[in-house]
Amino acid sequence: MGLPAEFHDIAKRVNNWGRWGAEDEIGTLNLITDEVVRAAAADVRTGRRIPLALPLKEDGVQAGLIPGRINPLHTMVQINQELFGPGTVACSDDAVTMGLQAGTHWDALTHVSHSGKIYNGRPAATVTAHGRSEFSGIDKAAPILSRGVLLDVARAKGLDRLAGGHAVTPEDLAEAEEFGRVTVRAGDIVLVRTGQVQVYLAGDKHGYGFPSPGLSVRTPEWFHARDVAAVANDTLTFEIFPPEIDGLWLPVHALDLVEMGMHQGQNWNLENLSTACAEVRRYGFLLSAMPEPFVGGTGTPVAPVAVL
Repeated sequence: MGLPAEFHDIAKRVNNWGRWGAEDEIGTLNLITDEVVRAAAADVRTGRRIPLALPLKEDGVQAGLIPGRINPLHTMVQINQELFGPGTVACSDDAVTMGLQAGTHWDALTHVSHSGKIYNGRPAATVTAHGRSEFSGIDKAAPILSRGVLLDVARAKGLDRLAGGHAVTPEDLAEAEEFGRVTVRAGDIVLVRTGQVQVYLAGDKHGYGFPSPGLSVRTPEWFHARDVAAVANDTLTFEIFPPEIDGLWLPVHALDLVEMGMHQGQNWNLENLSTACAEVRRYGFLLSAMPEPFVGGTGTPVAPVAVL
């Protein structure tokens, strides 16, 4: 069964293929210009730095929903080893095996495909076992540093956390924008807080993933109209799960990554940021969220930092 007409109608309205040329591989990250970064730096008032990443550990957020997406397996390969003989400086080294999207991460534009295509109309077949992502791998992503905007949907509604069946709508985003007295502008990185990460932090990995609030299939048009550079939130699935349209799985992923060319992030811990922004009544800040440059990667761990 193919994707429904409703999906294809939205896809046409948000499609960015060719907008930055036929050779483009970074999509809406093109919107983070030098001018945007200079303006973002001007938003720094106190220099307070708030980390947004979950700890990388073996008992991480993954609970087996996606085969092969394993939590980090951290192994010591040297422990106080005197490499150059007795009495010399000793070294300790370690190694990690993990799914690149296992913890707090960015999805590359090649993370999903639909109808045989990835971003900018390239064949999905350009992602291969040995070549990985020939185009638009996460190593191609420009430095992701821009103005961040927290749209605290849960707090705007007077809630600690949205219910598991809540689909975050454009109306919710606009309500959070008004609540934060902030206006999303071109080149911004939007962080959408649902409060769902609290479930994981309380020790319930399965409840964190399902059921989950998340972005509605209607939200890509809102982000497209505002020329948002990237979007991240505090859930495992990014979009509402189970889906709001029966049988239509991961439509927001497909619209954001494939049609718009907009990187998206998941498993971001926005709790401390929510508290800090509420304290100062300011919801815009400088955001550093540099991707690890895994060549051909379909995603990457990230340790984002908001600077207020």
